[in-house]
Amino acid sequence: MNDADTTGKARRWVARWSDVHIKVFVAGVSAFLLLDLPGWWYWLFLCALALAYVRPPWDRARGPVTVAAPVTGTWLALNSPGSKVPAHGTRGYGQTYAIDVLVPSDVTAADGEHPKPRFGWGLPDPPENFAAFGSPIHAVAAGVVVAADDRQRDHRARNTWSGFPYMLVEGLARQIGGWRFVFGNHVIIDHGDGVHSAYAHLKHGSLRVRPGDRVETGQILGEVGNSGNTSEPHLHFQLMDRPRPGEAAGIPFRWSTITVHHDLVAPRYGLPKTGRGEPGLPANAQVFDARPAEL
Repeated sequence: MNDADTTGKARRWVARWSDVHIKVFVAGVSAFLLLDLPGWWYWLFLCALALAYVRPPWDRARGPVTVAAPVTGTWLALNSPGSKVPAHGTRGYGQTYAIDVLVPSDVTAADGEHPKPRFGWGLPDPPENFAAFGSPIHAVAAGVVVAADDRQRDHRARNTWSGFPYMLVEGLARQIGGWRFVFGNHVIIDHGDGVHSAYAHLKHGSLRVRPGDRVETGQILGEVGNSGNTSEPHLHFQLMDRPRPGEAAGIPFRWSTITVHHDLVAPRYGLPKTGRGEPGLPANAQVFDARPAEL
């Protein structure tokens, strides 16, 4: 067996069991609080959670795969691998190099003022109030659709003081339910050579493809929605080495069809954090323009 095979198995082992570790932690802490277990039980469950973030010392991720961007127009990057890895704080569900993108409602020069996000009271906004909702999602490369589901509802945003804690509790429940409840409506495409792209949180009823369909680079797959574990409408994108996120390890990527504006940020999200990104990979809070890929 060569080094690449050993490395791939190590990444998949960590990715597969990280989901289990998170579920054990959630169930264990709940039992600790409800059953008044001894204190050492808490630390045991905390160790179970820590295992979700383990990276084997011999693990070497494969090099970045260059693909087209899954969106067009002006967007903002959040939870980006251009700022930290793992980008979403966990390697579970193949999310090591995942990125979130949304349409910024306000853009300014990087040396301007950057007010913090403002949360209100009352009922959270419906998804239709956000600019990203309904934006088309494009295939980043040619391939075959291996999974597609758009049956989950688009829920309201979590942009109020009452909605935020609800999102935290809901997120734990979705983790226990598995990756389909976290991703919401989604499409997964097999591009060959062990590369699969995943598009999550899509709009209910918006998919234009089904499993088995052959797609070309730039083809519209569906629309941005607010399904699954989301705070507001956005696209969650990632590359991974297996078609099932629960068994996959993440693959780094670069977008060949974007231009990052290093002098622009969206004030609501502040300045880029912990890294300035790379060509084809914006950092957190960086604004970028994505041009259409050639069909």
